[in-house]
Amino acid sequence: MTDMGKQSRSASRGALDRANRKMISIWMGWGSRVLPFADVATDDLPLSRLLRLSLIQVSVGVSLVLLAGTLNRVMIVELGVPATLVGVMLALPMLFAPFRALIGFRSDAHVSALGWRRVPFILRGTMLQFGGLAMMPFALLVLAGAGQSGSAPAWIGQAAAGLAFLLVGAGLHITQTVGLALATDQAPESAHPNIVGLMYSMLLIGMIVAALLFGAALANFSHGRLIQVIQGTAVITFALNFAALWKQEARQPNRVIEAQRGFQESWALYAAEAHAIRRLVAVALGTLAFSMEDILLEPYGGQILGLSVGDTTKLTATFAGGGLLGFALASRILSRGFDPFRMAIIGALVGIPAFAMVIAAAPLHVAWLFVVGVGLIGFGGGLFGHGTLTATMNFAPKEHIGLALGSWGAAQATAAGVGAALGGFLRDVGQPAGLALPWQPAATGYIIVYTLEIVLLVATLATMLPLLRARPKSA
Repeated sequence: MTDMGKQSRSASRGALDRANRKMISIWMGWGSRVLPFADVATDDLPLSRLLRLSLIQVSVGVSLVLLAGTLNRVMIVELGVPATLVGVMLALPMLFAPFRALIGFRSDAHVSALGWRRVPFILRGTMLQFGGLAMMPFALLVLAGAGQSGSAPAWIGQAAAGLAFLLVGAGLHITQTVGLALATDQAPESAHPNIVGLMYSMLLIGMIVAALLFGAALANFSHGRLIQVIQGTAVITFALNFAALWKQEARQPNRVIEAQRGFQESWALYAAEAHAIRRLVAVALGTLAFSMEDILLEPYGGQILGLSVGDTTKLTATFAGGGLLGFALASRILSRGFDPFRMAIIGALVGIPAFAMVIAAAPLHVAWLFVVGVGLIGFGGGLFGHGTLTATMNFAPKEHIGLALGSWGAAQATAAGVGAALGGFLRDVGQPAGLALPWQPAATGYIIVYTLEIVLLVATLATMLPLLRARPKSA
């Protein structure tokens, strides 16, 4: 009986091994051709480990949806906070953005007693992010009660909310920059662009899932329900980042860092490369063009087109879905040797009719046209982002991956912060009186912003055209 049991277990293990081999064969033969980024896995870096590391990007996506998607609409529409103030709050996290290059540079050569370079930075960023989310519900409670009898002065809620946004933003910048550097550390150089593409695709997936969950949770909106969502986001952020870091970076306690150039000297050498500044300017202009609407799309849908909180929150999923499709398509095409600058230019070209559709939705009062335009904005932004990011990786100095990624991230995040603040300001001041317009007066400020974004996309195209002739040193 015992022998029969052993034979049965042996037969089961044999069947399981054959099934595993069959699954691996199917994955290698079909998955690598169909699924984006499936071919980045190696024996030393299996896909399961790579996907776990990408949970850092998922947590970033969840927080971005909460800040730039759900909370901006709630503060503007439900709480009556001026869009300018909301734009400034969302721009506060970007005060930390210019330091991303320095953060990446420091993590390249960091020495710790435990022998880690990247992990200490990611843990610090996680705690900042968690702390900001933990205090945010109390700040929003004060904002919601401002002006009522016995309530605290409005400036206390505004200051507390601003501090919470700043902490979350600082944490996001640190974890995202160093997380990308850690991912590129784990893979061969030839796979770096696809690794980064996978990381940003997971960011968009996190945004899609979070937008759908937030939309369902806030379908019946209440202040208490909103606080629960924020508290849940804080816990999820900590859990995802902790799981992502588990046994990812090898400890090297006896590692010795050779004498290196300082940050200023390294930055000067990086900036002196051909077209380096033009690349960063193009990234900044394009990101500004694709981000000024960030805090306005949901209020636009609610105030002008009459969409509910749940419906407008789901717009973020539409936007992120378009971006995910753009990243997947760009990755497949760029892996075949397509010029990344040309891909970025195509993304900018897609953005022009996308914003035109969003503008046309107001006078026509057609919600589906607005939704399609939002999806195309995400798609164009995905093509543009992947193109510029891949070009950055192609031109990056081998010894300063963190610096290169941090420079791209600094230009991108700073432009996004300026865009959020500028978009909110223009929306508030762009309310002309006494003019006959083909749309309701409340839509004028929004339309001014969307029109300016089209102009900025044209400027981005003009900036990027000379880059079509640029080639990395290895080419």
